Amino acid sequence: MSAPYLLYYWPTIQGRGEFVRLALEEASVDYQDVARLPERKGKQQGMSAMLACLDGDATPHAAYAPPVLGHGDLLIGQTPNILFYLGKQLGLAPRAEAGRLWLNQLQLTMADWLTEVHDTHHPLSMNQYYAEQKPAAMLRSADFRATRLPKFLSYFAQVLANNPRRGDWLVGPKLTYGDLSLFQMLAGLRYAFPQAMARLAPAYPSLSDLHDAVAARPNIARYLASKRRLPFSEEGIFRHYPELDG
Repeated sequence: MSAPYLLYYWPTIQGRGEFVRLALEEASVDYQDVARLPERKGKQQGMSAMLACLDGDATPHAAYAPPVLGHGDLLIGQTPNILFYLGKQLGLAPRAEAGRLWLNQLQLTMADWLTEVHDTHHPLSMNQYYAEQKPAAMLRSADFRATRLPKFLSYFAQVLANNPRRGDWLVGPKLTYGDLSLFQMLAGLRYAFPQAMARLAPAYPSLSDLHDAVAARPNIARYLASKRRLPFSEEGIFRHYPELDG
């Protein structure tokens, strides 16, 4: 399709939308981050357009929550589903079906991992502030740092080691959207848990190498240095609360 890609996501946080942004930026394609566009009379833009995309009265394809990708007549929700579509569109996935399914499986595992990161600071309820569930968050984070974080890091290090092409990437000989997503996971974890990640990093040099290789890619490096790359903050999924980073 020659139509531009439209990303519908919240305008002030990286969140789950960042995994989609990284794929679009790496491919250097024409896309619009809709909620960050200015509002204009007579034309639905900005936040109003993003919210309309989620309104079941406005479209039969309304998503439960952002991110949503618009492309031509398509509206696609859920981050792994969006990336599964973009992988083929943008050349960021293997051509063979088995490879695409394996990559999708890895992305779904990262989605599970991301949920666990979120639950370190909101273990009880989305409707309570962090301060209202801080004791539970400290317990959840201690378990995450001690057991869950090493388990996920070990798994993806093993995936890299088991890549039959013996390249620098998760699947096959070339970068895929999975590598971009793993970069985002590692970058976010370094922000949220700098002490824990510093202790664990020496055991997983291949993950550090992948992070640095993605960051050095020309399109990604330009993106990371631009204003399009929103900073990590305590409003997103990756949040740095020193008391949770023992």
